[in-house]
Amino acid sequence: MKNFSIVKSRRLRSTPYTERIESHGVTSYTVYNHMLLPATFESLEADYNHLKKFVQVWDVAAERQVEITGKDSSKLVQLMTCRDLSQSKIGKCYYAPLVDHEGYLVNDPIINKLAEDKWWLSIADSDVIFFAKGLAAGNKFNVEITEPNVNILAIQGPLSDDLMAKIFGDEIRQLKFFNFRYFIFKSKKYFIARSGWSKQSGFEIYVEDDKAGQELYDNLFKIGAEFNVRAGCPNLIERIESALLSYGNDFDNKDNPFEANFDKFINLDSEVNFLGKEKLKQIKKDGISRKLMGVKINYDKIDMHGEKSLKDDNNNIIGFVRSAAYSPTFKKVIGIAMINKSFWNKKDEFKIEIDGKKITGTVCDLPFI
Repeated sequence: MKNFSIVKSRRLRSTPYTERIESHGVTSYTVYNHMLLPATFESLEADYNHLKKFVQVWDVAAERQVEITGKDSSKLVQLMTCRDLSQSKIGKCYYAPLVDHEGYLVNDPIINKLAEDKWWLSIADSDVIFFAKGLAAGNKFNVEITEPNVNILAIQGPLSDDLMAKIFGDEIRQLKFFNFRYFIFKSKKYFIARSGWSKQSGFEIYVEDDKAGQELYDNLFKIGAEFNVRAGCPNLIERIESALLSYGNDFDNKDNPFEANFDKFINLDSEVNFLGKEKLKQIKKDGISRKLMGVKINYDKIDMHGEKSLKDDNNNIIGFVRSAAYSPTFKKVIGIAMINKSFWNKKDEFKIEIDGKKITGTVCDLPFI
């Protein structure tokens, strides 16, 4: 598929770091929450190899925040997610699928609890703020819902601890996974979580001051030179290998959380009230007829601009691959696919058409690594 340039406009917002990432050689963008999100720098594979060895600074300001505050904020946040947050603690990050009244997935944000009456939903690519406002209005909740000016920088890669310790001090090494704290650099306070959209270790810095964020961005490169720091971005190959799911790609609002393998985040036996609870109870009772699984395809490239069908020897569709890329680690294309139940047997081969050729592949479990 031919690539075309993206025309910037007020509807498609730049970030406070856009000029900087362009000076670092970004070569392609995608669109995420109506903002520019870098997709590649040197190349997909070169970026992947660097990410797995060193450390990168990512502009992920497109990971927008939905801030919910007020007396009924906890009620509203809980109503939106099938994960039980009744025992949630300030300073913790919670991966929490959002569902609608039919039990379909709306988003899969990280929910950060800043205070008993203040929450940040760090969202994937869909308009959660309208979902939240509609629920608040319909239930007459006493809340305020806004999109704060928060523009995240992610520091990802095996040397991320070393870089962050040079900036914020060795204490940051003790920050536990999916926890956040405030750290100081040059008299500025930064909300930092040990999280990020890679499995290579890292942090996300929730920057609330554009100028401070730009200064921090520059310092990360000055101070991080000894760690071979580069500008980077979420990497398609690495995230597929790690089975880090993408809303709108791997699953969307036509899928339920059981089909997306979110079972451990679906708390049907708790006393909390959330949308779609009875629907999800029925789905669990009946069982699902399809689910997300991995696929390995015996080819060296694939062009994904829509899901591709997978077929058995009798030309029956066994499922659809939704995200895929060539993996230098596996020396073949790997992908995330929605597979019909009768084809969950990982010994069976399927066929997929790529470049007009019939290519074979097999189903496997997730994650790949």
